[in-house]
Formats: sequence, C-alpha cells, structure tokens
Amino acid sequence: MSTPNRPSGPNRPDRPRKQIHLAAHFPGVNNTTVWSDPAAGSHIEFSSFAHFARTAERAKFDFIFLAEGLRLREQGGRIYDLDVVGRPDTFTVLAALAAVTERIGLAGTINSTFNEPYEVARQFASLDHLSDGRAAWNVVTSWDAFTGENFRRGGFLAREDRYSRAREFLAAAHTLFDSWTGDEILADRESGAFLRDAGAGAFAHRGRHFDIAGHFDVPRSPQGRPVIFQAGDSEEGREFAASDADAVFSRHGTLTAGREFYADVKGRLARYGRTPDQLLILPAATFVLGDTDAEAVELAHEVRLAQVSGQTAIKFLEHVWNRDLSGYDPDGPLPDIDPEPGENTVALGRASVRMHRDPLTVAKEWRELAAARNLSIRELVIETTGRQTFVGSAATVADAIDSLVQQDAADGFILVPHLTPTGLDVFADTVVPLLQERGAFRTEYTGSTLRDHLGLRTPPPAAAPAAVATPAPATV
Repeated sequence: MSTPNRPSGPNRPDRPRKQIHLAAHFPGVNNTTVWSDPAAGSHIEFSSFAHFARTAERAKFDFIFLAEGLRLREQGGRIYDLDVVGRPDTFTVLAALAAVTERIGLAGTINSTFNEPYEVARQFASLDHLSDGRAAWNVVTSWDAFTGENFRRGGFLAREDRYSRAREFLAAAHTLFDSWTGDEILADRESGAFLRDAGAGAFAHRGRHFDIAGHFDVPRSPQGRPVIFQAGDSEEGREFAASDADAVFSRHGTLTAGREFYADVKGRLARYGRTPDQLLILPAATFVLGDTDAEAVELAHEVRLAQVSGQTAIKFLEHVWNRDLSGYDPDGPLPDIDPEPGENTVALGRASVRMHRDPLTVAKEWRELAAARNLSIRELVIETTGRQTFVGSAATVADAIDSLVQQDAADGFILVPHLTPTGLDVFADTVVPLLQERGAFRTEYTGSTLRDHLGLRTPPPAAAPAAVATPAPATV
C-alpha cells in the first residue's frame, strides 16, 4: 500500500500528494460510444443520464459533463449515422439532473457564437440556483456556415473573430452575473417592499459584438458565476483559457504531451495576474478495465474494433482526403491519390475535421506511418484516432492516473466510458477505492458547490454594478 498523503515512485517527495480531480463525460455523438453493444442503453432517455450522474456522485466525482451538438452531422450529402445521432438539449438535461442529485457538479457546453449573453447568463444563473451552486459552463466557439444555417446566421463570423466574440461574450455574461451583489432582496411582507436596492440587476455592456443594457432578472446565484471551462487547443484557445477559464478540457493526457501542455497554459497565467492554482488542467481519457492487465488489453482491442468499423475507418479517411473513398477496402492500403484541397465539403458539422488543417501533410505522415508499420486503412485509423486510454487492472489504472497527476501532466481526468450509461460503474467500484486508499482522492464531499470540489474560490461580487440605466422600481 502506498504511504498516504505522500507521493511515491517517480513522484515528487517534497510536496503533499496532489488531490486528483475526476469527472465523467456522458459520451455523445462520436465513435467513442459503442452504441451497438448489447450492454449499451439509451442515449436519449433521461434514465440513462440519471444513472450516469448518480454513479459519478456515488464515486464522489467533481462533476459530470455534457457536450453539445447544434446540427446533425452530414457526410457525402447524408446524415452521418454510424455514430449516435441526436441528443437532448444540454440545459434541459442538466436542470433535470439537478433534481435527482445533490452534490455532483453539472457542466455543459454552450456555444458563444450562436447565442446571446443575456439568455446564456440567465440559463446558467438559474441552473446554479436550482442545483445549489453546481453549474459549470464550457465556453466553445464556432464559425462554420453549415452550423450557422440553423440559426439564420450562416457563416456570419469570420474564423479569426470567434475568440474575440467569445471573450466579449464572457465579459458581458460576467457583467450580468455581477449585476446582483446578493443583498438586494428584502421581501418585507409588512411594507410590501421586495427589494432594498432599486438598482438590483442594473447593467450595461458596450462593445464591438454586443451593446446591451437593462436589468438582469436572476438574483446572484450560490457560486456568483458558474465555473468556466475552455476546450480549444489553438494558440487563441490557450490564451483564452489563461485569461478567463477556471478549467481546461484538454486532449493532452500522456506524460510528455500532458506536461508540455500543463506547463505552457499555466505559464501564461501570470500575465493576467493569476496563479497556477486558479486553472485546472483536465484531459479527457477513456478506460478499459479487466481482472488482469492481459485481460484488459484484450478487451481494449475488441473495444477499438467496435469503435472503428470498416465503414467508420473509410469515413474518417474522407475527413482528410475530402473525397468519396467508399470504393476503397478498409483492410487495404491507403489511397494513392492526394486529398482534395480547399474547404472540406465531404464531412459537415464535425469538429474533428477542423483538426486537419493541412491535409496534404497529414496524408504524407499517415502514408509513412502505414508503410513503416504495414498498417491497413482501418488499422491506421485505430492507431491515429486513439485518445489517452487507461488500460489494465484497477490497480494498474489507479497507479497510472495518480502518477500522471503527481507529475503535473494533469490535475485530473474527465473520463469517457465506451458504454452508456453503465460504463462508469466498474471504475467507481474498483479504481476509486484504490485512489481513496492512497489518499489521492476524496472519500466524502467536503463542500457543497462545484467550486468547493475543484478548490476554486467563489468570485466576490463586483464592488458596484457596471452601469445603471434606469433604476428599477421596487416591486411586490
């Protein structure tokens, strides 16, 4: 057994053991989810979300996370249905989960491109009230005209402007959150006065993207503001995280890549007057557990084959080649033709497409890798699309997670099981107790809000409302 409260092995012996943060991502419309497995349940029914959230709460996780999809993805002119298609609205699900859980944080992705600050601030402030301080907002951006068509905006926002709008969107939302200081409500039955401060909720934001003013209608919530997440990995995204986020949803979970990302983003905080403990790095990670390491490795291979079918492999290749490759054998070699240059028109609505910004270079690298290791198309896609994955017995996985956190490759992990909704159960029942035993993970919640769980301070109310338009009359 490891010595409690003290790192062991390659970890640093000169500091207390870092506490691991754990969260769970309800997998949505991507091929991580093996929806066709007989053990998989519904991805739409609320009972699935409730089971998932209750399991995470039973294991004392920090939060659960829901992604967002604003338009059904298409490929080759048809709805892409090799993965799960469709999902309920994020806010609606989180609000319902607030009623069936007590402590687990509730995090959701909401786009800053196709929404307005007032409505989003109103929704998150309301969720924070309904959940007694457990709301978190993953701020994402978009620029593609395909998604924008659902909002009558098309490609109204230039790609280079998306973070400019996001920053201003968040600043406007903060102005709204801070427009109440928390002591405005009097509710005196005898006098009939509800407010002691007629200026409650007064705000004004004037900027390039938004020009809004009035009175915000949701009183200050338990956390003051929701916890802010950021998920982009570009230079602009990293800078946005350093300046405005409380946590980063990263994809760099291995030791080398994780430590590099961790040091880079935390190193940017000082220029914004922030300290390293004010931003958590939380990579996404899948896991496969077995009674033995060998059993887990065998099961992980079966899972990857289920995640990347022959059809899926060809579709992934089309993301880079931007061509119809349906005539190619997924168990054969890569195409000898080059990718089609220009905007990707084969696959629409997939964020992963935007990761391949130089398709000719990617194709060259993939050809070299396939040749060096004698990989078929499907084998190559399995190799190149894998995320950080913990594979092994419960003890092996617990060791790996703890080691990565103690070596500053991450502050914790957002786990993505391949089965919904029961895939998290085995992790909760086997790995979590081992982490608790070594003093690396909580055995009980010590606070009530998500900021408490994450060790983040609650922002104090602004000294005064940003601006006052017309004072509101006291109402009964």
